[in-house]
Amino acid sequence: MHRVVVTGIGAITPIGLDYETFWANLCAGTSGVDRITSFDVDDLEVKIAAEVKDFDPRDHMDFKAARRMDRFAQFAVAAAGQAIKDADLDIAALPSDRIGVMLNTGGGGVQTMVREALTYHIKGPARVSPFSVLMIIPNMAACQISIAYGIQGPVISSVAACAAGTQALIDARRMLQLGEVDVMLVGGTEALMGLAIIGFGNMGALSRRNDEPRKASRPFDKERDGCVMGEGCGVVVLETEEHARGRDARIYCELTGGALTADAFHMTAPAPGGAGAARAISLAINNAKLDPSEIDYICAHGTATPLNDVAETAAIKSALGEHAFKVPISSTKSMIGHLLGAAGAVSCVASVLAIRDNVVPPTINLETPDPECDLDYVPRTARKVRVDHAMVNAFGFGGQNAVVVFSRYAA
Repeated sequence: MHRVVVTGIGAITPIGLDYETFWANLCAGTSGVDRITSFDVDDLEVKIAAEVKDFDPRDHMDFKAARRMDRFAQFAVAAAGQAIKDADLDIAALPSDRIGVMLNTGGGGVQTMVREALTYHIKGPARVSPFSVLMIIPNMAACQISIAYGIQGPVISSVAACAAGTQALIDARRMLQLGEVDVMLVGGTEALMGLAIIGFGNMGALSRRNDEPRKASRPFDKERDGCVMGEGCGVVVLETEEHARGRDARIYCELTGGALTADAFHMTAPAPGGAGAARAISLAINNAKLDPSEIDYICAHGTATPLNDVAETAAIKSALGEHAFKVPISSTKSMIGHLLGAAGAVSCVASVLAIRDNVVPPTINLETPDPECDLDYVPRTARKVRVDHAMVNAFGFGGQNAVVVFSRYAA
């Protein structure tokens, strides 16, 4: 079985349009949450989200091509371009059929679907864009990356709600381990969806702190009142160790473990005591051939919803035992909101950089700890700590759990 390493990263986020800006703002505790500007929210109960600001697709791709993409696909092409450049990957000089793309999402082109449905009802069928279906379907982000960069290997997309971005790394790692490909561009992408804001808001899952947007996302805090929606994309370049070393690539770290489980319990609520999540954590650590005590940092799912934060805390305790009280844990969602299908992928980018810099980003807005969330959530301020093994949790609606482990690379 081939070892799998990370050689490039890219990110489009509410607090940075490249991974270094994102990382600097994340460590500084900068919130990207504000009043929504991309659509009218005057009649909505929830008026805040973490939008990607100042993103111009023309900075990353041909404008004609961009006009034929939904925003979620534009993010993906942009983040993939960053990751390819960061990895110093010359695709034209490599066998393009040995390079693949695995780019997941939660909703795909829902923005386009809503817009074109309104066009049909108001202006009639003749005014619906002939590109509408191609902009809506969830696999188009991965396909647009393939087209933009000439990648002719497997191009795969899965829809796994909030676990989608992390699941992509687990599935891509298997293909690389088996030698089916040499390189994979992997991650998750999501664009802010007005329909989701309304639906999740009516469900009672979203914070209504409209007057304090930067304080709205409060993972593990006693005063939390729901998550904040966000948008963006995270992409990592995964390679077999042999291929990366063969081209003298800079290696960030190794992807040493991963696991998928299902709660088989409820559409939205986690299993009691976080049982399904705990199994995923234990399986991922075992897959990485580590002892639970070796985990140095956990990038939590940490949505700031009442049930999820308590269940995740219980899951970490169940899987890590006494070490759960010693390991630093933080939630990027406190600053960038919940990116749904992109959440896990962006958390993976953060975890790779935590290993690179030996810095753990904070959980901002954690001012009054919930007694049921009694672990070390790195409140408000980043922490300098040696990170040799970082774990990323991602738990999605429908009970889908995905956990990955990154480790400092040793030849």
